[in-house]
Amino acid sequence: MTPRPARPLPKALRPVDLARMAGVSTQLVRDYADAGILPPTPRTPSGYRRFAPVHGRALLAYRALAKGFGPDTARAVMRAVHADDVPLALTLLDAAHAELHASREALRVTGEALEAVAREGAAGAGSPGSAAAGSGSGSGGSGAAVAAAPSRADLTVGEVAARVGVRASALRVWESAGLLAPARERGTGYRRYDAADVRDARMISMLRQAGYALPAIRPVLDGLRETGSSEALRAALARRQAELTRRSRAMLAGAGLLDGYVGGAQGEGEETWADGDVEEV
Repeated sequence: MTPRPARPLPKALRPVDLARMAGVSTQLVRDYADAGILPPTPRTPSGYRRFAPVHGRALLAYRALAKGFGPDTARAVMRAVHADDVPLALTLLDAAHAELHASREALRVTGEALEAVAREGAAGAGSPGSAAAGSGSGSGGSGAAVAAAPSRADLTVGEVAARVGVRASALRVWESAGLLAPARERGTGYRRYDAADVRDARMISMLRQAGYALPAIRPVLDGLRETGSSEALRAALARRQAELTRRSRAMLAGAGLLDGYVGGAQGEGEETWADGDVEEV
């Protein structure tokens, strides 16, 4: 009987080898192993970790997933895979894709609403119909944000908050950030908001709902105030769209590496090791 040829042994890898592969520190590799991001890592009798190529593939898959899905989701996905719960891993990925789709839809609706508000402010008409036309039934309260313009010269902070659909405290925070500058009544010091202030408050509210930080909103408002156009607004929306596109591509790349890792791990079976310690560096 012809003896069956021995299966080639995988190359032993040190933590430093994995670290160089992924561009991280050796301590981070050990942290990944302890956190379940890498598959179970056997140890030698003297306590050294025994890494193999499968650990390198897991490391690269995790790093790619983290770029698109975020470290928390990527960590949960890898742990699910190593617990032989691939359906859970796929569910986590599907949820992230659904969230990205919702962000794209919210951005589209916000863009339409913001354009309507910008047109309203440029025309100076402040008619309810022009704002409502762009609101649609959008997500995140966009329809409530694009309410009718004020019917008189100025409004109180409470009245503006009700029209925009936010708390009065939010208007004060936006004012502290330099985004709003309502006039003050002589004697009382009460805030009075005109039509332009209400328009700006609507735009701030919708941009906040779309995920913009307060510093990123200032150029949009400044551009609209200075030029009377919505070019700055369109540029801000385009940047946000580009961010979502980059994330989508990163998610695609991460999912591809994960698929290769899962397929390879399922086909490898148990790995054997030669005698001797693997130096842990």
